[in-house]
Amino acid sequence: MLSRLITRVGPYLLKTEADQPPFQSLTESILHQQVTGKAAAAILGRFRAEFGNGKAFPAPARIVGASDEHLRAVGISRSKAAALRDLAAKTIDGTVPTAKALHKMEDAEIIERLTEVRGVGVWTAHMLLMFRLGRPDVLPVGDYGVRKGFAQTFRTKAELPTPTELTKRGERWRPYRTVASWYLWRALELK
Repeated sequence: MLSRLITRVGPYLLKTEADQPPFQSLTESILHQQVTGKAAAAILGRFRAEFGNGKAFPAPARIVGASDEHLRAVGISRSKAAALRDLAAKTIDGTVPTAKALHKMEDAEIIERLTEVRGVGVWTAHMLLMFRLGRPDVLPVGDYGVRKGFAQTFRTKAELPTPTELTKRGERWRPYRTVASWYLWRALELK
């Protein structure tokens, strides 16, 4: 079944943004949570303009001491403001590894470290592993799109697989579960 999906979709074209610092990647992930892409882009633009002078991405030191009012003025909710300040503090104290350090770490260690940050869960860590670090063997079993793509590809019913079911099936795809995930996302784009 996966082979048929691969044939229909075509070549694997996952693009990574490996040059982006972890603070920037995670900030963008937090700002994109529970809002449309358009709204997130607008907030991110205002955030960059206000805290990074519109040119460079804001430094963690600029954010750690920012008030709720200052962050809310650019459209960031109170909970996201708290998450961004925690991310900034944990970037400064080394809890969030540098890009260079991340490349040397195992996936499980990265997930453990990143999920210490408020507002960063396993899904966010998986996205960083896949789209920033280009790790080949990540299966985000909690991702709705991956689950829905799996249901479309492997099931006759519209019922989504549980994370446990997806984990079990994903063992067949080792060590290229990122590739399988990418194709499952593409399944949702097919007619």
